[in-house]
Amino acid sequence: MSQTQQHPQYPPFQPPQQGPQRIARNGLGTAALILGVIGALSGVIPIMFWLAGVLGVIAVILGLTGSGRAKRGEATNKGVALTGAILGVIAMGLAIFGAYTTFKAVDDAVDEINKSVSDTKAKDTKPSGGAKDDKSKEDKGGKGDKADEKPVAGKTLEAGDSVVYDDDLTVTVSNAVTFNPNEYAVGHTKGNKAYKVTVTVTNDSKAKFDATLLTADARAGKEGVTAEEIFDDKVGAGFNGTILPGKKATVVYAFDAPADAKNLTVEVTPSFEYDGTQWDLKV
Repeated sequence: MSQTQQHPQYPPFQPPQQGPQRIARNGLGTAALILGVIGALSGVIPIMFWLAGVLGVIAVILGLTGSGRAKRGEATNKGVALTGAILGVIAMGLAIFGAYTTFKAVDDAVDEINKSVSDTKAKDTKPSGGAKDDKSKEDKGGKGDKADEKPVAGKTLEAGDSVVYDDDLTVTVSNAVTFNPNEYAVGHTKGNKAYKVTVTVTNDSKAKFDATLLTADARAGKEGVTAEEIFDDKVGAGFNGTILPGKKATVVYAFDAPADAKNLTVEVTPSFEYDGTQWDLKV
């Protein structure tokens, strides 16, 4: 009998199965780098400190989070994430420096403005006619004439008195004089009285003075009603141009007051940098 030799059968070869591939989550690291670059560039401009600070904080958070993903094998851009975080720290440092620089500049500007305003306050006043010498006062027992007493700075002055500002600009207002506006005058009400005053500005400072900024306003009577400024062919033009150091300029202003008014209070302000000063004029 013949025996048939049987060969063993093996199962077909099957390659090893691989698990699903993970997709690298590199978005946070890339975003950190972009925001860090923008934040650092913004920090170079001091006034953009606020933007640099915000972007810097976000870049640091995203960069550290992206770096953590890379350590866990969830991302492949660890270097990019760390670079973004570092740039975020730089942006925050520039933001702090920019904030300090900006606020200091603003503070210095405010101090300079306050200084310029304080330099133009009224520092002195001069009574009309000038004061008598010490010898004449001694002859009167040292009391002096009341008309020669020096007005107190900041108080209402009288006709002919002068105010001297810290930069040696002097303003003088004359007494009020009645006059008749022409028929085409603006600001005059029929039945009221018109008064004109002469304002003289003497520039004893070291710089020229822009006289166009000077304003003159008035109130009349015990009720202090507004006295409208009158404009006609003779008055109302106001100052124009500049006054050079050592020179003076004179302009006539006219105001409309009730017929029964006994006084006219005129306030002159050389410009917005100067304090206004008032003269109480009898009419």
